[in-house]
Amino acid sequence: MNEIQRAKSVSQILNKTYPKIHVPLKSRNVFTLLISVLLSAQCTDVNVNNVTKNIYPKYYKPEHFVKLGRKKIEKLIQKIGIFRIKAKSIFNLSKILIEKYNGKVPKTFEELENLPGVGHKTAGVVMSQGFGYPAFPIDTHIHRLAQRWGLTNGKNVVQTEKDLKRLFPKKNWNKLHLQIIYYGREYCKARECYGVTCKICTTCYPNRKKPVKTKKA
Repeated sequence: MNEIQRAKSVSQILNKTYPKIHVPLKSRNVFTLLISVLLSAQCTDVNVNNVTKNIYPKYYKPEHFVKLGRKKIEKLIQKIGIFRIKAKSIFNLSKILIEKYNGKVPKTFEELENLPGVGHKTAGVVMSQGFGYPAFPIDTHIHRLAQRWGLTNGKNVVQTEKDLKRLFPKKNWNKLHLQIIYYGREYCKARECYGVTCKICTTCYPNRKKPVKTKKA
């Protein structure tokens, strides 16, 4: 089975397993989506949703967070990992959005990636889930699965993004990104499947006997 055949099998299994998919991070608008994605770094979506459910009913615009100030933002998100660094990013990012973008979230990768605390992956999630622009955000989770499934040589997340964009149709990127995340959480877990037990792994590599060692992103 070559990589094109493997990509086809992956698509078929994912579409059968998750015909409909929802965005795991809860948000009220594109701005709160950006905040949630920023908060999700080194933190579970469940934890982020638990924290933001008490924030977004009241605070959902850049103006709200600038008015709150860094210390109050810290207090609101203190149950989330590296909350002080994230609070600083949220405060500074909110200020820039007001000063430079009239309180709106910009719609380009370049402008998003210039905001404090926003990397390429965060920008990709906002572009795809917030604006519907075709993107394939790659985190360590997707990077690991793409290696297990033989869709990339696994040099780094940049290479993985290129490989997945080459193998899958552009119109499917946004849905696929979420399908892969859900599948990894449910069936191809880091410390359970090891590349030898789930349906995708056994379909792509029926003769594989030894656990797969994945390269770090």
